Amino acid sequence: VGVSISQEFGYQRPIFSTDTWTWEIRPVIDKKLGRWYWSFNPTADRSFHGPSVRKGFEFSPNFKFSYDLNPKIAAGFEYYGALGPVTGFDPLRDQQQQVFPTIDLNLSPKWEFNLGVGVGMTRSTDHLIAKMILGYRFDF
Repeated sequence: VGVSISQEFGYQRPIFSTDTWTWEIRPVIDKKLGRWYWSFNPTADRSFHGPSVRKGFEFSPNFKFSYDLNPKIAAGFEYYGALGPVTGFDPLRDQQQQVFPTIDLNLSPKWEFNLGVGVGMTRSTDHLIAKMILGYRFDF
C-alpha cells in the first residue's frame, strides 16, 4: 500500500469559482494488485476568500478503481465528492457527487494521461463534465 500527501494552494478567477483562494490537503492511499489499481483520497478543502470561508475545512472524498487492459491502457471508474464541512455534512441535495468512466494512457514511465466524462448525481453538481489530466513525474 502506498501512502503520500499532496497539497495545493491556489487561485481561481471568480468566473470559475466564487471561492477564489483555496487550500487542499489530499492524502493519497493506493495499491496496485496485478492488473487492478485502487486509490482513495480523503481530501480536506479550505476556502480563504469567498462564501465558503465560514465553513472551515470541507470533506471531499475521491476514489478510483482501474484495470489494465494492456501495459499502456487502463479503463477505470472515478468518484469525486464534496460533502460539506467536516463539522457537519451538507444535506444530500447540496452535496456534489460525480462519477466518471475513465481511460488512462501510460505513455512512458514519466508521462501519464487521464481522460473521463463525468455525470453529476445531485442537483448542485454539474450534470455533465469532461476532465483531462496530463502528468509528468519528476525525479528529485
